[in-house]
Amino acid sequence: MTPEVPVLAETLAAIRSADPVVLADARAHQDRLTKPRGSLGALEEVAVRLAGAAGVSPPPMPVPAALAIFAADHGVHARGVSPWPQEVTVQMVANFLAGGAVANAFAAQIGASVTVVDVGVAADLPDDARLVKRKIAYGTADLSQGPAMTVDQAVQALEAGMTVARDLVAAGARCLITGDMGIANTTASAALISAFTGRDPAEVTGLGTGIDEETHARKIGVVREALHANHLLTETPPADSGRLSAPAGSGGLSAPVGSGSVGSGSVGSGQEGDGSRATEALRVLAAVGGFEHAAIAGFILGGAAARVPVILDGVIAGAAALVASALDPAAIDHCVAGHRSAEPGHSAALGHLGLPPLVDLGLRLGEGTGALLAHPLVCAAVRVMHEVATFDSAGVTEKPV
Repeated sequence: MTPEVPVLAETLAAIRSADPVVLADARAHQDRLTKPRGSLGALEEVAVRLAGAAGVSPPPMPVPAALAIFAADHGVHARGVSPWPQEVTVQMVANFLAGGAVANAFAAQIGASVTVVDVGVAADLPDDARLVKRKIAYGTADLSQGPAMTVDQAVQALEAGMTVARDLVAAGARCLITGDMGIANTTASAALISAFTGRDPAEVTGLGTGIDEETHARKIGVVREALHANHLLTETPPADSGRLSAPAGSGGLSAPVGSGSVGSGSVGSGQEGDGSRATEALRVLAAVGGFEHAAIAGFILGGAAARVPVILDGVIAGAAALVASALDPAAIDHCVAGHRSAEPGHSAALGHLGLPPLVDLGLRLGEGTGALLAHPLVCAAVRVMHEVATFDSAGVTEKPV
């Protein structure tokens, strides 16, 4: 009997980088279409990107789409980083399942399915056909005091996201959209982004769902304290770090994860340093991440393994994408940044990943809303490749080179 291969290893082994030959063919096809070269701006790059990821030009139409909302709670909520009570997480899960959230409305607009996944809500949820129960624990531990989860729990959450991606693709989804729900998850996002990019906590910690200046200062301090407690910050935090942050640019962060200090090359690529890179990425995820961050990272990796495009939502997805990239950089070839969140950490994450956002509407809701709004643009970009005539086929004279 053949031994079972762990989901994580199997998924990483299946991921391939964008095909350079197909990328070149797609760019050449764009240049032959009946329009001035580059006149569709970012949409041309999206279409080329999806072709390279799929390994075929034109790429498949990214329909139907499937939104997966990963829900979990956070122990750091006890530090007063959010004005919202923790029970809102379970209440919003019920709202998603009833079809009453903004994400439901936007999903209906584009015909996307909605799946809600419990990976760490701090309550038992009733059975529902639209709810996938993959609870790792009843919320994470307080990341400001030590690791938010064990490495084993991080792997379980990663594999939960991979399994959801695999099942949605098997059911016919041709585009995956990331969604999230978890009170205080922007605090964990800021900690992850700071750790993976090397940016100061004050630069990447935002207002979340809407907090005052005092709470914002406390939140920055808590993120700094979390990085120090988990040995991701080399400076000694100030005595009042739970209330006030050190000034931006004060330095002290250890080398960003994925840099030469933890090896080079992606997991599964066979390059030297793969093991240390993966080990460090998992350690950071377990230290300051949330169960939904880990699951979304797995969801991204699962989509990449299936060569199905993944549209990323806001700062939670951006933080998760940094985890996925640290485990295998090739996974990002299969991603499109749906929008730029109002959260400063999102810009930092997208810049580090090299992903330009499709739209910038000042959104800070989460749930997958920004990615859902971007989906029609992604579809339009691909449809151009399928349906717009070339200069030769249309008998249109091309501008002389």
